[in-house]
Parts: sequence; structure tokens; C-alpha cells
Amino acid sequence: MSKYILTIDAGTTSERAIIFDKSGQIVGVSQQEFQQFFPKPGWVEHDAKEIWTTQKNTIINVLKNHEIKASDIEAIGITNQRETTIVWNKKTGEPIHKAIVWQDRRTADYCETLKLEGLESLIQQKTGLLLDAYFSASKIKWILDHVEGARALAEAGDLAFGTVDSWLLWNLTYGEVHATDVSNASRTMLYNIHDMQWDEELLALFEIPKMMLPQVKPSSHNYGSSHTDHFDYPITISGIAGDQQSALFGQMCIESGMVKSTYGTGCFLIMNTGSRIITSKNKLLSTVAWQIGNEVTYALEGSIFIGGALIQWLRDNLKIIESVNEIEILAATVTDSGGVVFIPGFVGLGAPHWDPYGTGIMIGITRGTTQGHIARAALEAITLQNLDVLDTMEKDSGIKTTELRVDGGATANNLLLQIQANVANLDIMRPKITETTAQGAAFLAGLATGYWKDLEEIKKIWEPEKIFRPLSDPSATKMRKNWKKAIERSKNWISE
Repeated sequence: MSKYILTIDAGTTSERAIIFDKSGQIVGVSQQEFQQFFPKPGWVEHDAKEIWTTQKNTIINVLKNHEIKASDIEAIGITNQRETTIVWNKKTGEPIHKAIVWQDRRTADYCETLKLEGLESLIQQKTGLLLDAYFSASKIKWILDHVEGARALAEAGDLAFGTVDSWLLWNLTYGEVHATDVSNASRTMLYNIHDMQWDEELLALFEIPKMMLPQVKPSSHNYGSSHTDHFDYPITISGIAGDQQSALFGQMCIESGMVKSTYGTGCFLIMNTGSRIITSKNKLLSTVAWQIGNEVTYALEGSIFIGGALIQWLRDNLKIIESVNEIEILAATVTDSGGVVFIPGFVGLGAPHWDPYGTGIMIGITRGTTQGHIARAALEAITLQNLDVLDTMEKDSGIKTTELRVDGGATANNLLLQIQANVANLDIMRPKITETTAQGAAFLAGLATGYWKDLEEIKKIWEPEKIFRPLSDPSATKMRKNWKKAIERSKNWISE
């Protein structure tokens, strides 16, 4: 048996390749950022070819830098930014348009039209999702409607659609494999999570030829091997999961009722609901968590569009910090936000509000407001967004949360996690390895090849590094009250 598992972690702003050993420890990491395109307000695009070349570079670099041969890699796991939509020509392998990113809002008006036609309940019943521009279906339709000749090519069977996992798998195998896993398929708004197949009625509604779509496989499954031209040795690709489902698995939230939150570009809370599909009455998403063998696990999810990206905005746009690490020091210069409330609705509001016309606001500013207050309000905003979703999950599921497992880049911030523990009145558990998104894909890949024997073996790998216990915070009640008022003021701001 080979020594390592390699995870491809295809994020929203960077590509990474991470090598894990059998004890789940990280052996090596290579990371490279790629360009973001904002052609119009509310539009977000990536260059799909740049995603592939950047990702390939990170794999080559991590192997070279740690003197690991491709033959030492047991398997590749892929985890990816979800919903981002790529359409390419099957014959040439060339994308026909830039990738339309999950954050992109260009199809919001079209989705509103479908809502007015009364189609939201049908879509939620079949897919577990809300009718929103966030998901892939309306993005695919937009490409077919706006790229000259695209629809004719699609109907001739010459175009392929994929989320980023499918695009990377296609390129890794030189076009031999066009597939995705159940977790990514369940985010397209075209996949019936009850029947576990592409839904003919939804394909007709969005005018998408079925021939474009990838085959759907279990998350832990042998998809094929990388082409030898890439890494001189064929490496089995045997694990795929969308980033949030992968993080849920990496956090070993494998029992019903367990919850994790990933603090990345956005914030994503997922509750494992086991074999039950819970249809949310409060605008959360029902989604497929993963499939291992014939067993499908479902989840309830709340997606917050702007999390760690808020800290980047303070760095890049307001320039009140030079690096994201400085936010904790700046926020700690004050004991509270001084009444400042920050609603980070830069690309609309996600769960549980789902308002594409909401906007970002900062309210409660006085002459005494300092950079420290703004920094503190930003951290509070991230935690209060999480709390909104957590409260909603408990309502939908009837399950009382006792702990929250956390991961993602922002969890290095101790002050953020302490504020989260205080406002949620929960134990916040940060694992020893916070790269749980990548680790989840590694676990899925290793399970498929027998690198890890079973879930019991993997469960022993997960350990908390620090537990943040809730402390009494006299300002928490007022903070929540002000937050609710400010959210209402930000809603429906940019509608015509």
C-alpha cells in the first residue's frame, strides 16, 4: 500500500494540494491564488483553464517540494467550491465561457420570475434547495442562452457541464471521465435527492439537455486514474465531495444531529440528518451529505455568503488592517463594538433570509467610533450570522445542538471563536487539524481503496485542539436585538 493520500482542494480564491499520511496528519501543502473577475455589479467569474493549470501546478509543487513520488500516493480526493458552473466543448476540452461562480447574482431576476410562476415549492420538494441564483441550473441556462451557438452544440451532445470537481476530473483523466458525486449533484438544482437521479422535469424547465450532465457516483468510489502524462504514474481518484459536505465528513460529524461550521470565504453550517431528508420550513437547504456504498446520508445546510471575505474586505477595501491576522489584535483594543452593527450583505443575504436584493450596511456609527469598533463589529457579524442559521436548524430539525465543530481559515482567530461561544451559548470545538475540508475528501478517497479500514479507524484520528466554553456576556442580548433590527434595514435595498 502506498504511503499517502493527496487532496485537491479547489477553493473560491485559491487552489491547494494537500498530502495526508495514515494518521491524518498533513505532510505537505501547496497553494496558489487565481484571478477573480467582476465584469458587472453582482457578477463573479473565474477562468476555468486557469483553475486547472493552477491546480495542476500545486500538485506538481507539493510532490516536488516534499520529495514524494506520484507512485507514493495511494489515491486522490477532490473537494471543491460548489455550484460554480463550467460548460466546455467535449471535443476540444475548451470552456465556452468563463466559469460562473456560486456568488454570482446575474440570474436573480430570472429566478424571481420562476418564483412568481409558483415553481419554488416544486423545486424545493425535488431538490431540497430554494429557488435561487446561487445554484447551477440558472447559470447553465444563462450560458446556453448567451453564448452564440451554445444551445445548438448542447443539443448535438457536444457540450459538457460540470461543477469544479467534474472539470478537474475531466482534465486529470484527459477527458476519459465525465462524472460528479452525489453531494455536488445535489447542489445543481437539477438533481432529485429522493430518486437520486437527474430530474427530467427540472431539465425541461431550465431547457438543459441531459447529454451535458456528468454521471453521478457515490462520494467514496473509484472514478478512474490520473493520466500518466500529468504525474508519470496513474493515481486512483476515489473520493469527491463538495467542500461543505467534505468538511462535515472531515469533522467526523457522522451521527445524526452533529453540526459543523466552516469559516471560509462564506460561512457554512451543516447538520447531519442521517437517512432523513428534513424539508426546511425556514429557508434552509436539504442536501445530500455523502454516499458510501449504497448508504446515503443527508444534511440540513445554511449558507452565509460573506464570512472570512468580510475580513479581506477590511484589509483590501477599507485598509484598516494590512493582514487578516491583525483583525484579532485590532478588535481586542475595545471590549465591545460600541453599538456598531455590520451586515455583510455584499452579494445579497444568504440563509436564513435569502434576499438577493439585500445589501451591506454599517449602522450605529458615532463620532466616537474607532477602527477597533468596526473590527469588533465585523467579528460579531460573522458569529451572529452563524447563530441565525443555528437557531433555524434547531427549529427545523427539533434537535438541540450541544456543540459546534468549527474549521476554516478564520478559526485561527481565538477572539472570534470566544465571541461565537458566548453568543450561541455552546461549546465551540476547534480540531487539531483545521483543514477538515481537505481531510474529508482524503478520508473518502482512502475508504474507497482500503487505505483506512472503516469509519471507526478514521473516527480515532479526529481530536479537538481547543474547546471554547461560553462565558457570560452582558452585551449579548443587546447585540442580538440590534443585529435583528439592522438585518431588516438591509433587506430589499437594491430592488428596482
